[in-house]
Amino acid sequence: MKNKQVTIIDYGMGNLASIKNALVHLGTRVTISDDPDFISKSNFSILPGVGSFKTAMNKIREKKIDEAIFDLIKKGNYLLGICLGMQILGKSSTEDGYTEGLGLVENEVIKFEKSNTYGNKIPHIGFNSVNFDSGNKLFKDLNNNLDFYFVHSYFMQTKGLKKNISTTNYGIDFLSSFNIENIFATQFHPEKSQKNGLMLLKNFLNFL
Repeated sequence: MKNKQVTIIDYGMGNLASIKNALVHLGTRVTISDDPDFISKSNFSILPGVGSFKTAMNKIREKKIDEAIFDLIKKGNYLLGICLGMQILGKSSTEDGYTEGLGLVENEVIKFEKSNTYGNKIPHIGFNSVNFDSGNKLFKDLNNNLDFYFVHSYFMQTKGLKKNISTTNYGIDFLSSFNIENIFATQFHPEKSQKNGLMLLKNFLNFL
């Protein structure tokens, strides 16, 4: 891990310090950047996020970070989206009105409602179990149905994604992670998920 260089993408929304601390704990070198040119050249990038999908997308487009993300993926570099960062990778969200995402996956993001959570409180906050398919390298050396930390009111639908995914139940099954080639994403916060989250981050960094 000592030779790994990770870029945390800073578009003005996200708990960057906790992610940086987790990565430093793993022995990686970390740069926080909003420079599109720097981001596009990064071997490993993490797209965090907390807050409004619409606001996030406006900031990302304003800073031309969307172009940098497309470029780094095209180069074969690795991207991990976390929480809102995962949702942004999708087709669209209904948060604060319809907003198009980066469209790297075709899945839409919708809100938890009383009708689909069956009495569970909204937002979904706290540790919950994650069920992943066998052979999912993001969860290497982790047992199935371990707990990870969530905090969100919107979720990505599972439609169309069947391989290298995980789901979590909160009245309804929702997509809690996915991996498509060099694109990774988790709805949960690995940096707040103690040893399970650290192992997952370590697995991500071992892909190159």
